[in-house]
Amino acid sequence: MVVVLGHVDSGKTSILDAIRKTHVAEKESGGITQHIGAYQIERDGHSTSSGQAKKITFLDTPGHEAFSQMRSRGAKVADIAVLVIDACKGVEKQTKEAISHIKKTEIPLVVALNKVDRPEANIEKAKGELAKEGILVESMGGKVPSIAVSPKTGKGIEELLEMILLVAEMEGLKADISKPAEGTIIESYLESRRGPVSTAIINEGILKVGDIVGTFSTFGKVKNLENFRGEPREKAFPADPVVILGFESVPKVGENFNTFPDIESAKKFIKIPEKKEKIEIAEVKPGQKVLNLILKTDVIGSIEAIEGILEELPQDKVILRILKSEVGDIDESDLKLAKSSRALILGFRVKISPIAKTLAEREKIKIMAFEIIYELVEGVRKFMEKIMASESVRTDLGKVKVLAVFLTEKNRQIIGGKVIEGEIKKGAAIEVFREEEIIGRGKLINLQRNKKDADKIQKGDECGILYEGDIKAEEGDVLIIYQEEMRKTEL
Repeated sequence: MVVVLGHVDSGKTSILDAIRKTHVAEKESGGITQHIGAYQIERDGHSTSSGQAKKITFLDTPGHEAFSQMRSRGAKVADIAVLVIDACKGVEKQTKEAISHIKKTEIPLVVALNKVDRPEANIEKAKGELAKEGILVESMGGKVPSIAVSPKTGKGIEELLEMILLVAEMEGLKADISKPAEGTIIESYLESRRGPVSTAIINEGILKVGDIVGTFSTFGKVKNLENFRGEPREKAFPADPVVILGFESVPKVGENFNTFPDIESAKKFIKIPEKKEKIEIAEVKPGQKVLNLILKTDVIGSIEAIEGILEELPQDKVILRILKSEVGDIDESDLKLAKSSRALILGFRVKISPIAKTLAEREKIKIMAFEIIYELVEGVRKFMEKIMASESVRTDLGKVKVLAVFLTEKNRQIIGGKVIEGEIKKGAAIEVFREEEIIGRGKLINLQRNKKDADKIQKGDECGILYEGDIKAEEGDVLIIYQEEMRKTEL
């Protein structure tokens, strides 16, 4: 069982494409792997001592930062890790995170230096950066094998497979098929027609149709098994990626499953978690707003990833409250909750039922649908900024000493003065100070210098001001000239 780890866009899925001779990357939204996918190949055994054909199961994990927990889970169920490094960019942010996961699980590692066909590739620089992270490859005196690869040209792909089989043989990686079947749930979701569907990796034993299975959260009888291509199977062997249909409810991602002699034994295996609130309601401080969210996704792994990255958004001005997060299409019940709570509905790779769509249009309920997680997060960020109140930003421009008042009529005056600080501009606001106390406010309607209109007057110059305000200015007063503008607050 091999887990493929690396930074986003490092070319992990492209390497798997070259191995599988399929085109998974083209089917992914934005070319990014959105979920954990498991794929299996059969490889001749000429590189191993037994000479027997070997099956290799690859666990492709998303590289985008939203999927940290999913990558961690991938490393825990694997026997060998392939760390993909973009030879043009070297060690990047998620590369370091992947290295951390590999070190924690202490699984054997093979480094794939990718994109070596490009002129900007610098293999030695990438190896040096790996060394700084504690990964010393064999060519630099270490024990970690490294292979230079290029999915585009096919370079190094066969060597990578041979190295994986060699490492597996050296590590003595074996499973006991005589044991009762057990494995790990790596993805799960709910289908309207087929019910709970789970992707699992078999760790020990042989899983068969008709077996009773159970996790800490649910149980069931295996009704159908499918391989990674969706083809029906009667049984699944260790390291096989398999789709299981038959759980009573959707099991939690990352749970281990076991097989049991009967349903009653499986029920006893369930651990009922302590009840806790979905969201701890934070105290809303003055100036803060609250954005209620309803999140509907295609699979449980997406919920985990989206909730994790939404928590990282700054919430000092707008608090996010996830009222409901579950797998499934957006339906009428979601709209009713959104209406009563004034919530924004977020859909990730799900459909909207016709009734829900009609209700949303009638009740003017906002639904935002996305195919890529980081676009969803950016959509929420922009929505948060939209509902935040614009703030008034004041900029003091200058001060004017009133030397004379030439004309007073109703709420207007013509004032002669001298700019004693800064500069003043036509159209600016005015505060009138008398003996260092503010007595009124107004506006600078027009500005003149030497009896000619001017847009602004500098410090030291005398000027004529057409002032409009609620208080009459007098000789000796000081006018504070300032501007106010509404600026949209950013997170």
